Amino acid sequence: MTTSNPGEETFISHLIELRDRLVKASIGIALVCIVLMIWPGPSHIYDFIAEPMIRSLPTGSKMIATGVISPFLVPMKVTLVIAIILSLPWVLYQLWAFVAPGLYAHEKRLIAPLVISSSLLFMAGVAFCYFLVFGRVFQFIAEFSPTSIAVMPDIENYLDFVMSMCLAFGATFEVPVVVVILVRMGLVSVAKLKEIRPYAIVGAFVIAAIVTPPDAVSMFSLAIPMCLLFELGLLVAPMFVRISTAPEEKA
Repeated sequence: MTTSNPGEETFISHLIELRDRLVKASIGIALVCIVLMIWPGPSHIYDFIAEPMIRSLPTGSKMIATGVISPFLVPMKVTLVIAIILSLPWVLYQLWAFVAPGLYAHEKRLIAPLVISSSLLFMAGVAFCYFLVFGRVFQFIAEFSPTSIAVMPDIENYLDFVMSMCLAFGATFEVPVVVVILVRMGLVSVAKLKEIRPYAIVGAFVIAAIVTPPDAVSMFSLAIPMCLLFELGLLVAPMFVRISTAPEEKA
């Protein structure tokens, strides 16, 4: 008669717990997606996403679809991406619930704020990109477009551009979280980060030049918030270190 290994049982229980958390996260995304498909609907959502581009086009101009099923498939993709973004707090909560039992009390005081701030900062980055950046970028491009060119953007290319820009801004808005984690793990100190501030500013502009279109408006729109968020990380990192430090570490 074989005896079960306690370590193996623990590993299997963790896998089952991870599966349950992934299922719950997927259900949350699916429910939000269904709600968005019912109201306001994929077509209205895409119209909302395309509004900054439409405003920059000549009066009466529209976007085009070169694929047979693109008018159906592209709005569905947009709806799914919006559902994932809106469900991000729920997804991160499932991640938090999975790792929380293995954390000490002082570690939980660090992880919970990071989960909340990560989702909020990512959403803030996406909103900043849509409401403040897109309009200026498209207007800047329209002003430099020759009058002999009929601008008719393809909806799939526009979707790829929007998603890449939103992802770039959402990811770069996580700079304060990265700073806090680096300081808390002891990989670098706040004083050292302040010393390399000039290099961080140059790095922000280099990253902005790589991930944004080749125009000054996009680059400055991303680089300047990155620099400000870096400074925010330097301000909040010591506070997070204090509240998440174990009593024996303080001793």
